[in-house]
Amino acid sequence: MFKGRSFHTMDNKGRVSIPVRYRDILQESQDNQLVLTNWEGYILAFPQAEWVRVEHDLVKLDRFTKVNRDFLRHIVSGAEECPIDKQGRILIPQTLREYAKLDREVAIVGMVSNFEIWDKERFEAYRQRAEENIDEGVLNRMLSQPVI
Repeated sequence: MFKGRSFHTMDNKGRVSIPVRYRDILQESQDNQLVLTNWEGYILAFPQAEWVRVEHDLVKLDRFTKVNRDFLRHIVSGAEECPIDKQGRILIPQTLREYAKLDREVAIVGMVSNFEIWDKERFEAYRQRAEENIDEGVLNRMLSQPVI
């Protein structure tokens, strides 16, 4: 599982290091490539195997419904395959860097089966706002679910 957050510096070419603990997860599943796509002003990063599962679900959407078409167009048109180099870095394509307004400092944020790449300053501002609005009812409902 991808969890936690870490901060990294993106180089002038747009390369950023993947945290070692995330690389370990990727190596266990023999994933040496990520699929990046745009979402809500940041980048979603999926291991290749997880992206295949996402695509499997995307194919099931009714493309004759405008809201589904718009969603598909947004997610799929932004998708880029990004190999992980021998130093554990990925090159974030220019279009995605511009979309997420990435400068030099980036936040890499675990989201269980995938992770996100944010501009560090934007992530910190988001995190502070979100913390004020967290609904502990979500945690209570989750904890009250029967264990299977």
